[in-house]
Amino acid sequence: MQFLDAEAVSASTPWSALIDSIAEILMVEGANAPPRHVHSFTVPADAGHQNDSEASLLLMPSWIEGAHIGVKAVTYVPSNAGTDIPTINAAYLLFSATTGQVEAVLDGDELTARRTAAVSALAASSLARTDADRLLVVGTGQLAPNIARAYCSIRSLADIVIWGRNTASAAAVARLLRDEGLPARSATDLDAEVTQANVIACVTGATAPLVKGALLQPGTHLDLIGSFRPDMRESDDEAVTRSTIVVDTRSGALLSGDLAQPLAAGVITPSAIKAELVDLVSGSHPGRISEEEITVFKSAGFALADLAAARLAVGSQLLR
Repeated sequence: MQFLDAEAVSASTPWSALIDSIAEILMVEGANAPPRHVHSFTVPADAGHQNDSEASLLLMPSWIEGAHIGVKAVTYVPSNAGTDIPTINAAYLLFSATTGQVEAVLDGDELTARRTAAVSALAASSLARTDADRLLVVGTGQLAPNIARAYCSIRSLADIVIWGRNTASAAAVARLLRDEGLPARSATDLDAEVTQANVIACVTGATAPLVKGALLQPGTHLDLIGSFRPDMRESDDEAVTRSTIVVDTRSGALLSGDLAQPLAAGVITPSAIKAELVDLVSGSHPGRISEEEITVFKSAGFALADLAAARLAVGSQLLR
């Protein structure tokens, strides 16, 4: 049995190969991923917090007949924000689908951060304008730098802007990316940056909209990543009513407040969701159809992307 720590997972999942692996697994016959389980639990005040707070446990299984079974377990503890403990923690188990034996245990945090960014890049390769060169990343957590790196693998970016409620954190992410040779800077005026960006990626745990649809310019691609519960939301109603909406999977994305709330209010109907990621990959949906179109990609995470990343990581390690 192998154990792949964060460094090994990162080294074994280069962006181009990871994006290709996720696209490929979506087309594999015998690939299955039931809806994820989301369970709430309470973090008591005596665990170092002033008040009881709600947290989430997510279980995401998937398998390919005759090949592999994968299960990811994730905890989301918002009250960890501002501490040395991440809000998201995860582990991944990879089994043989022929013997049932555990083949590998992988660092789930790094796996999640990389596959999430790769999924966004895969979608953006069809939905973002080919000349898109100004990326705004809203959020400063673990995903923020990976989103910038993944987008750089599919587009030639001249400007990468990092915005966060914590200006010091935004500056730190921008500095990290600059040290890697990327054209990154931090900003404090979110609304102003929204009007200038042609790709916007949101990676926050926000429960109230941050991106105002009225400020989106024609041709913008909006990538909504952070929310996965009905009470979480990164964009307002106008952002979705002005846009062509594509999701990673309907079952997951419809649980997110970015879609669940406007659907419940009757602002949009289910028919507003034009395609899933598999439709972009298969070519059954063309992706962007005009230079002026505003596109939204809402992802909530899906288990087959984890399995694709785990198989790539383990296979790459075996070749070393």
